[in-house]
Formats: sequence, C-alpha cells, structure tokens
Amino acid sequence: MERQVLSISPIVLEWSDWVPWPELMADARQGGIHLPNRQPGVYEVGYADADERLTIGKASDLRMRVRQGLVKGKVPHSAGDKIRAREELSRLVVRWAVTSRPAAAEEELHHRHKARFGRLPQYVSHT
Repeated sequence: MERQVLSISPIVLEWSDWVPWPELMADARQGGIHLPNRQPGVYEVGYADADERLTIGKASDLRMRVRQGLVKGKVPHSAGDKIRAREELSRLVVRWAVTSRPAAAEEELHHRHKARFGRLPQYVSHT
C-alpha cells in the first residue's frame, strides 16, 4: 500500500461586493455589472438579510456561469432553473471571487457552510 500526504496551500478569495440579482440581468455593455470574463472562480447566492447561502458554486468562466447560466438561464446550470422558479429573485444577492483553484475553493466553502448550518446550501446536492 502506498501512502501519500497532500499539503494544499491556502487559497485567498477576494470577494466582489454583494450584487442584487436583478442588476445582473443587464448587459455590462449597456451599464450593467461587469463580471470577470473567461476567468475561473467561485460564487455564492443568498438573501441579503440571511447568512445561509442558497448555492455555492465554481466556474471555469465566471461571467458565463453566473450571468448566462445561473441568472439568465441561457446555458445549463445545476441550480439556476430551481432558483429562478422557486425564489423571490428581487431579494437575492450574488458575489464572486476569482481563483485559479475553483474546485478546491468550492469544496472548502461547502465544508464551512455545512459546519456552520448543518447542511449544504439548499440548491447544492453534493461537493
């Protein structure tokens, strides 16, 4: 049997400000919010008045995943359809952080959410 120890270096996330969901509907070229284009990262969605998150996800391209998938539904998104159908979108806020290690960051954010709230976010089925 081979034993291997992984020492994973810390990941520093510099979060954007929380942005109201409806503001992400507007095209950035027409005065809307600019999301990082073709950059990997992680994102969170929740209610402005609650600490618990509805979803925490990773992206290889934050703009495509968040704006086009999650918010607009133009590309497939694992939680987007459910959130758009079930939640009061005008009350939702979204934030994101660029990182070259989105899968590792997402896993740790899920772990911390589960430790704090006893479960994964509502629209997350697995890490």
